[in-house]
Amino acid sequence: MILNNLRFKILLLIFLFFNFSTYSYSKIMVLSGCDNIKDKFIKNEYILDLEKSLMTRIYIYDSKTYKKYRTTDLSVKRKNTVERFIYKEESLILTDKIGYPQFYTQLLFEMSSPIIKIKTVINNEQATSNLSKCKNIEIFDKES
Repeated sequence: MILNNLRFKILLLIFLFFNFSTYSYSKIMVLSGCDNIKDKFIKNEYILDLEKSLMTRIYIYDSKTYKKYRTTDLSVKRKNTVERFIYKEESLILTDKIGYPQFYTQLLFEMSSPIIKIKTVINNEQATSNLSKCKNIEIFDKES
């Protein structure tokens, strides 16, 4: 009797564990080999983690671009990492706003698009232009 009761409890726990375990799927988009219109880079890549709502940009300036920025700002480093929060709005992925309420910029991404755009807003007047075009796009499904 006690043995049957124990078996029943174990089977019940196993059944509940397997049926009610939750799996979450999210996407990670990696854009690499990105050419910037204005500057040159040895490495320029963007990693968009949609689960964490985080964009990580890893870039290394080439020597000419590094010297250009280093002459005006001594805090500029050759290798940099920038993290920004992101959010989805319809089919776009946007970074958080950088700047003041009357003037700010945002990066705009589209799923599976190699083009990265920048949105600039000045006194409620907005303009969007291409910032970078990436050679490689990889989209990973992350399971947890």
